[in-house]
Amino acid sequence: MSIWVTLHTLEEIQERSRNTLSEHLGIRYTEIGPDYLRATMPVNSHTHQPAGVLHGGASVALAESVGSVGANMCVDRKTHMCVGQEINANHLRPVSSGLVTATARPYHLGSRSQVWHIEIRGEQDKLICVSRLTTAVVPRT
Repeated sequence: MSIWVTLHTLEEIQERSRNTLSEHLGIRYTEIGPDYLRATMPVNSHTHQPAGVLHGGASVALAESVGSVGANMCVDRKTHMCVGQEINANHLRPVSSGLVTATARPYHLGSRSQVWHIEIRGEQDKLICVSRLTTAVVPRT
């Protein structure tokens, strides 16, 4: 059973990301499952820290991006929207090149808040980062 209330195509999600941090970081939405959303981000000079590995802030930006898009697809976008309230991340291993893939799944889909779990994995499917995003569900004004 699908969790999505307002389902968008991958192309629509990508179009909404134009001229945003997501576009600058090269985030590409790649898959919508019945209870998850997946996106990739390149590990390169735009996402490196000075030591030449993936910047933790870039991982958090990827996690919040994919979690926020997922959260907003779980509400009626005509009447409500989801905004980030809190995010945390544990950076588990460095990666210096290639693509990382984030998969966002909800822990909780409430009428006032949502909590999302985001895993970021490298090309060898090794866990790079785990993150938890809390969003507020607010009425549109």
